Amino acid sequence: SGINAEYWQVTYHQYWTTSTKEYVSTMGSEKMSVVFSIPHQPSALVKALGPFQSNNINLTHIESRPLAEDENKYKFLCNLEITNEEDEARFKKAITELYDISGKDCVKVLSRRDTDNTTKDSEEVPWFPIKIAELDRFASQILSYGSELDSDHPGFTDEVYRKRRKMFADIAFNYKHGEPIPRVEYNDAELATWRTVFTRLSTLFETHACKEFRKVWPLLVQNCNYNKDNIPQLDEVSKFLKDCTGFTLRPVAGLLSSRDFLAGLAFRVFHSTQYIRHGANPFYTPEPDICHELLGHIPMFCDPDFAALAQEIGLASLGASDEWIEKLASLYWSTVEYGLCAEDGSVKAYGAVCLSSPEELENCVLDSANKLQFEWESISKTRYPEPAVALQNVYYIGTSFTESKNKIREFSSRIPRPFTVHYNPYTQSVQLINKRANCVKMIRDLANEMKTLEDAVNKLED
Repeated sequence: SGINAEYWQVTYHQYWTTSTKEYVSTMGSEKMSVVFSIPHQPSALVKALGPFQSNNINLTHIESRPLAEDENKYKFLCNLEITNEEDEARFKKAITELYDISGKDCVKVLSRRDTDNTTKDSEEVPWFPIKIAELDRFASQILSYGSELDSDHPGFTDEVYRKRRKMFADIAFNYKHGEPIPRVEYNDAELATWRTVFTRLSTLFETHACKEFRKVWPLLVQNCNYNKDNIPQLDEVSKFLKDCTGFTLRPVAGLLSSRDFLAGLAFRVFHSTQYIRHGANPFYTPEPDICHELLGHIPMFCDPDFAALAQEIGLASLGASDEWIEKLASLYWSTVEYGLCAEDGSVKAYGAVCLSSPEELENCVLDSANKLQFEWESISKTRYPEPAVALQNVYYIGTSFTESKNKIREFSSRIPRPFTVHYNPYTQSVQLINKRANCVKMIRDLANEMKTLEDAVNKLED
């Protein structure tokens, strides 16, 4: 779960104005990334970074890794920010100079540009993916962690751990939609951490987790080899998940912005980390990790009603303003991460943070825990710090996933967008419903579905 709960503090989106076909910067700065490859030779990097230095462009982050398809070349990822038109002019000049050094085919600029999926009726709509493959555009634009760790991270001084994190980051950075997720051989230290977490949580699930979780847990044990001595492979889990609800996994190196992470949910794609927390403190992690994903999220995403709820939040985020993204992020955290539900007179957990943390799981069901009914006005004002440094001080209880999904749909209707979005599972793409012809086609499709349902009911009556 790569969502960043404090996304609203990061103001970097560019907006596309369709009437003028120009980008209009409306909110502070825009974060961008440049990926390029150069031959491995003395002073090659100094030469390649020269255009940025000569044009006074401040790089906020630099990473390098060997090029998988050519061992004689290195690939570099550089992050930077564009804050005004002058910065943009210098950036364009630097890229032109970099083309001369590295070759145009070896340079790629990652941003929310070069798209034409907005509508004629829109004036300012943030870019969003239309096709599932377009998730590749921002998958490497993580906001924190990845292979670089903060000084207060438990693994900061552990060189072996840092090298492993770089390996996991490389897998995520190189992954493209449609590819199998590479298998990982976890080492003894990683398996020991998993064993500790798995064993402790397994004793709590039967009494603290919701019935939907308890129903699918033995199926994961049977089909995905969930057990204390094995960390399941993301590719195998993704295939099982797809059979259950149509959701799939894609590896991610660290935290994505709220906008990018939620966009994945719209396509029934869950961005999952593949690394594991540091063993120094197996019951705490300042970031999502494989324990959080596999033990907290995956069982719930196997439930059709829960999957529909999560996708509804994702669809609501497409084309929404930053203000509404902030509200949707709060909604996501209140449900998918920290959600509780009423079950046979008691309270059970379905949120992944609760289900993947023994302390949080025990705390959330206590009578003394602050619990509120699922109500939008309260949820929209709740803030969730990232990383979580203490137990959550308020939880929200829903009656059913279907009811919560309907409330989310009602809420999303308030989002000021000049269109409605509809996900087409056959093409794995989003359709913009903004013209009469679109509506007519949807009505015809629904009529066909109703005819099929009518035939089924008639046969049952016979």
